[in-house]
Amino acid sequence: MTTPLDDIDHLLTGAIDLDCRTGPSLEPRHFTHDYAAEEAAAAGMAAVAFRDDFYPTTPVAAILEKTVYADLPLKLLSGVVLNNYVGGLNPYAVEHELKLGGRIIWMPTISAANHLRMAYRSNDDGPAMRPREALSVLDTKGAITAPVREILEITAQHDAVLASGHLHISEILPLFEAARAAGVRRMLVNQPLHYAGATLADIEELARDGAFIELTAAAFIESPDRRHPPGVLTSVIAAASPERIVFSSGLGHTGNLKPVEGLRALIGLCLQHGIAQEDMTMMLAKNAAQLMGLTQDR
Repeated sequence: MTTPLDDIDHLLTGAIDLDCRTGPSLEPRHFTHDYAAEEAAAAGMAAVAFRDDFYPTTPVAAILEKTVYADLPLKLLSGVVLNNYVGGLNPYAVEHELKLGGRIIWMPTISAANHLRMAYRSNDDGPAMRPREALSVLDTKGAITAPVREILEITAQHDAVLASGHLHISEILPLFEAARAAGVRRMLVNQPLHYAGATLADIEELARDGAFIELTAAAFIESPDRRHPPGVLTSVIAAASPERIVFSSGLGHTGNLKPVEGLRALIGLCLQHGIAQEDMTMMLAKNAAQLMGLTQDR
């Protein structure tokens, strides 16, 4: 069964990619942030968020948006991943990034204790650098640490997005509970199945409590990075409901599709599995716009 290209093009118009992995980066990338912006704009997308595991992306996004691409009908979004390279779970890095205009605070990814445990027997170790310090949002008694509580307060003050990174579900649930208590209104679960290890019941609970669940093209389309069969995609959507799902690419690294190509493949996969176009519009555009506080005509 083939999917009409016109349907894919229509659904990609106005889409928002909250996990665009372009460069410069210490990992191999297809292209730099500026070319990613051009491709997204050419596809009619509304916004992209640049994410890198090694440095804050807001200065780059701000320069591009105000100079080279000032006339592009595309919003460039950014933030910081709280890995070792910015001091880990560092309130100073969070405050600085949000004051610069960043919008997303990702919890640790490749420095997360959970990630390092999972990477022990795999090749998912990234570039050769100093050994990473394993990071967790919980102390030895299972309580949210003081620096993380500061991070939640700063995130709430700026009405920014708190993303779970590669934390385990046993960390995400108490983290998001503390975040809600601190006044954080915008929460995003990354890699809910592979890294978080969430069950469908966990996903349903997270969505019911107001979090959005991010599903990436990289995890589902036919590619070297695919982690789940297509049937899992529909199961997660059903558990969370289309109103709480955000589709992103999770792409940009070499050896896989480029971000826009990956989103096209994900759209085609969803349509082949009978997902309604109105639900696709929510998951590709409207939900991310709501999460990020953007307005859309669509």
